[in-house]
Amino acid sequence: MSDSSPLPPVRLRSEAELARDALAAPLLSRAARLARWAGPDTRVGGGGELVEEQLPAAAEVLGLTGEDAAALASEAWRVAVDTGLVEIVDEEEGTVTRGADLALLTSGSPNDVLAVWLGALETVLADASVPDLDDLVDAMDEGGEIDLSSLDWDPEAEADFLDGVLANLYLLTVSEEGPGDGPVPLPALAASMIVPDDMGDPTNDVLEQVSDAMMRLDDQFRILEPIGLVDFEPVDEALMADPEEDPAAAVDETDVSRYGMVRLTPLGLYGMRARLLEAGMAAPAVGELADKGADALLDGTSVFPPAAAQAEIEQWLARREPLTAARELLDAARGSDAGAPLRRLRCQQALSLVGPEAEPALREVLDDAELGGLARVWLAERGVADVPAPPESMIFWLTIDTVAAQLAAEGNSAELQGLVEGLAAQHSGFFATVWRVDHPATPDVLEAMGRLHPDKKLAKEARKAAFKARSQQGN
Repeated sequence: MSDSSPLPPVRLRSEAELARDALAAPLLSRAARLARWAGPDTRVGGGGELVEEQLPAAAEVLGLTGEDAAALASEAWRVAVDTGLVEIVDEEEGTVTRGADLALLTSGSPNDVLAVWLGALETVLADASVPDLDDLVDAMDEGGEIDLSSLDWDPEAEADFLDGVLANLYLLTVSEEGPGDGPVPLPALAASMIVPDDMGDPTNDVLEQVSDAMMRLDDQFRILEPIGLVDFEPVDEALMADPEEDPAAAVDETDVSRYGMVRLTPLGLYGMRARLLEAGMAAPAVGELADKGADALLDGTSVFPPAAAQAEIEQWLARREPLTAARELLDAARGSDAGAPLRRLRCQQALSLVGPEAEPALREVLDDAELGGLARVWLAERGVADVPAPPESMIFWLTIDTVAAQLAAEGNSAELQGLVEGLAAQHSGFFATVWRVDHPATPDVLEAMGRLHPDKKLAKEARKAAFKARSQQGN
């Protein structure tokens, strides 16, 4: 997982809330209880695992019963050792003591708690990539050694697959068009890793691969849920029954929830973002820009989806006086670089959230060629009196700037096509005038209008105007 293109920003809970979630995660809670239970008589094997004869006592401490009690206790002990809640004193003697990090869970900062939880998450993710016990037993030779070649198991490929699935789940969760807090069907998540984007109807072979991946993920998410990474509804076991052998097992196969549903918890979002950042990916979080300058805010939110951009801007404004904020935003919105139109669009979005106290800042830029147009829009929307009418050159400059910003933000969208049609219809001789506008984006905007306008005659006029504008600018 390494990519320079930013993911949509995630909205995270506060560290204090996340730390409480981490402490409440069943597996970390069990690991901490075992670490407090460990004493001079506790013994471990060569790999740090709790010796078999002490597993019943460990299970009893955790209140675990049933056939899985020993395995669950062993898992919790392994997390305790891997996260430093327990330290091995003497490997030969197998003695242990409470680890220094155990105190962090009660007296450390929320960040300290989350660091311990992230360590536990790595342990569990490694466990989730290992074949299940039955497969390991089948692969054991007469000497008790495991023949990995007989498992058809590639540890690196298995870990990469799970990383990819979790990254896709994260992307679906943070995308504005995704399910948000809602769960994702397991078949859809498996298909996202198996089915090529350009494939029409999947072949039987591909569908079989998706089914195999879905069942593998069912096992893996069962392992990941106790650490608090996901909320998981497993595959309905009735789906695996043979209806001919067990007619009572017939189920509604159109009910997608019976094939498993999963969602990242708020803590899981935090954990996945931390892993993505560690892997070199740009994974912003809403609120990161709140203490930075207006230039960082406008540049940063230029790649955010609209709702996330507004949330980020609201947090930024909450820390500043309206008049000061407006002046900072207007100053940061200036520029003739390629990103400037989108900065000004985000500036307009930010200023729309500022109260009437900002009026002096907007009046100060009425004569500014780059900002005078948007300042007049702001003042007019609030019914402010004595606002001078803009010169025609400013109107056309703002038009080009607005279309350039929309192109950068949305590409050739239906909304932009509607804007283009409206502009050409409202202004007689629009293309005969607009090519003269002294704006760096004029040629590109006119070329886009030529592509987008459905009227062939007007589209041709736009392309001619684009040629004139490019010639005028010497490009």
